Amino acid sequence: MQSVIDVVLPVFGLILVGFFAGRVGVLGQDSTEALNKFVYWFALPALFFVGMSRAPVAEAFDPAYIATFLAGAAVAAATVVVVARLALRGGAADTAMGAFIGGFSNSGYMGIPFFAAAFGAAGQLPVIVVSVLNGAVIVSIAAVAVELAQNRSAGLLRAIGEAGRAVISNPLIAAMAGGILWSGAGLGMPRAFAVFFDLLGACAGPCALFAVGLFLAGQPLAALVDRRHLAETCWITAVKLIVQPGATWVIGSLLGLPPFWLAGAVLGAAFPAGATAFVIAQRHGVYVERSSAIILLSTILSLPTLSVAMLLLDPRP
Repeated sequence: MQSVIDVVLPVFGLILVGFFAGRVGVLGQDSTEALNKFVYWFALPALFFVGMSRAPVAEAFDPAYIATFLAGAAVAAATVVVVARLALRGGAADTAMGAFIGGFSNSGYMGIPFFAAAFGAAGQLPVIVVSVLNGAVIVSIAAVAVELAQNRSAGLLRAIGEAGRAVISNPLIAAMAGGILWSGAGLGMPRAFAVFFDLLGACAGPCALFAVGLFLAGQPLAALVDRRHLAETCWITAVKLIVQPGATWVIGSLLGLPPFWLAGAVLGAAFPAGATAFVIAQRHGVYVERSSAIILLSTILSLPTLSVAMLLLDPRP
């Protein structure tokens, strides 16, 4: 229990500090945007590059681990789709966004610092892989699905092209690819460069958590009690925090993942809904209020669910 307290409370404490700074006006929207860009374009890419450059390629891309995480996300998305079509009667674009947010974890901004606090720098590889899968696979599929739902006449090729461009321009994926190439080439890294990347990457965790708090502070809390969509918000939050990690645990156990990597996949699935879902919702003008509410509620409720997951899994490398 003490190890859970030592990891979970500091992580959520940093989010709370960012939320407080946003609510009292110490930092405004301009600060939020600047901090997000620093984390996204500099700190996290440095962490991804150095993490992948030091890891054996075969260990980073274990097919069983990748299949476990993606299958768990697929189960969560399919669950949302079935309920949406049978009970919620939403449109195709709404259903696509609901399925996306039900299986999309905040593995970058929240997962990276969480794993760093729990396992140190050497134990972050599982969540780095999860973050890459989220950005390269899950976001791409969601972008194609929403684009097709809104503009069916535009065709599949255009939707795939848009998603492809988003993946290619993603700095996290580029950093990961660079790290893999560096590792595969067997190159050593000069100490000055290693220290540079380590220092820059060390900023990712605390800055990302603070940025999450700032983002939440800018969202209307009234979205949580919107009676029109309250049941849907609570249902998809339950899918995100319970169904996805539960399905991931079952699949990973059946595939025989080692305990630490099984814990990595389950914790990666157990993080709350990622803020990128809100960005995509805004871009397409669909599901904006509900995505905001689900991100808020799932972040709040992930405090006890992540604590329980840590206790049950005992995830020590």
